[in-house]
Amino acid sequence: MTPAAEKPFQCSECEKSYASESQLKRHKRIHQGGRTFFCTICSKRFTAKNACMRHERTHSRIKPFSCPECGQGFFRNEYLTCHMTVHTGEKPYRCSQCDKCFSHRSSLVKHRRTHTGGKPFPCGRCSKRFKTGKECKKHEKTHTGEKPFSCPECKKCFSQKSYLIVHTMVHTGEKPFRCPHCEKGFIRQMHLIEHERIHTGEKPFHCRECNRSFIRQKDCLRHEKIHTGEKPFSCPECDRCFSRKDGLISHRKTHTEEKLVCTKCGKSFMQWTELIRHQEIHTEEKLHKCTKCDTFFKQCVDLIEHLKTHEGEDPHSGP
Repeated sequence: MTPAAEKPFQCSECEKSYASESQLKRHKRIHQGGRTFFCTICSKRFTAKNACMRHERTHSRIKPFSCPECGQGFFRNEYLTCHMTVHTGEKPYRCSQCDKCFSHRSSLVKHRRTHTGGKPFPCGRCSKRFKTGKECKKHEKTHTGEKPFSCPECKKCFSQKSYLIVHTMVHTGEKPFRCPHCEKGFIRQMHLIEHERIHTGEKPFHCRECNRSFIRQKDCLRHEKIHTGEKPFSCPECDRCFSRKDGLISHRKTHTEEKLVCTKCGKSFMQWTELIRHQEIHTEEKLHKCTKCDTFFKQCVDLIEHLKTHEGEDPHSGP
């Protein structure tokens, strides 16, 4: 049987074909602009009566499809069918890559992304893609400039509530993530994880060109620009280019003569990192502890240098 014989009812507007006259009539409403079925609660319109009836159940909360095992009700029969797998243990959806099985098709679709690295949700403003719609919507706020969450202390605004919560710790002084080696506190868990590598000596990020290792990924990416010769940061004063943004910031101070001054001794520095490292000299605390020999250091850089003396020793052995 030819396709034309299977679908003998053809639309005169767009020549699309259907197997039954009722399907053709429903389709023709698209061209007529007609949506003839109205929800009696909210006046929403539908082209099909069954779609309208299904919608109205969301207002009445009528759930005509009931589970015989636990009595839970559902709006639609397919939702009940999906729910029944909880009781039967049935997992009809199998992954073709690893043979793992799932009760729901949506779970299988989500699982498949672990194999393909698929990110099916594209940002409408840039080329970035995301694994979930929620992540994509969150990202899109960075383009709209919408920042509905405001700090009650300094009125600074944020696009996401989680960013505001972390920011408020700046005002409260709260540092919930404590290093078990030196008791140093951090606002973010990510910063604690990075800090702990100073004590363990772990450097998980490797340069693809020279295999040099780094504690932080951003330090590794920054280093790799040495090999590529990339210098994306340009000085507007003299057109000199830099591979790192902090290099450009330091350089621009040579034009403005702007310097960062230590409030304790008045010594000046070109970079924030240099000032912070210097200020540790003025504190009596020795926060940085070597896990191999229990020696304490005021400055993190001194601890890093000291740890080199233990290189070659078992990293899991005690002092």
